Amino acid sequence: MVNLNLPAYEYQLREWEGLTQIFCGLRKKWLVLTPEEWVRQHFVALLVGTYAYPKSLLKIEGGLSVYKTAKRSDLVMYDRDGLPFLLVECKAPEVKITTPVLEQALRYNHVIKAPYVALSNGMEHFVFQLDPAGKLSRLTDLPTFGKKDTD
Repeated sequence: MVNLNLPAYEYQLREWEGLTQIFCGLRKKWLVLTPEEWVRQHFVALLVGTYAYPKSLLKIEGGLSVYKTAKRSDLVMYDRDGLPFLLVECKAPEVKITTPVLEQALRYNHVIKAPYVALSNGMEHFVFQLDPAGKLSRLTDLPTFGKKDTD
């Protein structure tokens, strides 16, 4: 796997039935190591290790319905009241973060209703805040857990 523009962390890999797998500490299981999963696991490590987001409030690949179609969000961080706080959409490193990627995340967030949305391909990272009226503002960093900026 490629080196990402995310902090390194201690991960576990194994070969099983001809596939490389990575251990997901949150889900407590081995997963096929795809480029997107590589980014997702590194982003989880960033949220938990660097930003001190509680791993007990992080949901990986949660199901949702968008326009009557079953979809999966990559990561959703909940606040201590159980409300969505941050939606993260992960892409493989070779996938450019473009307007369609943002639009996909916003479609998911139309259902989830988190005040923050982040996009990452492991190389580039974008963070946005949505105000109650739906106005999108780009931020320079991830929000502090549990703090809803009003600026």
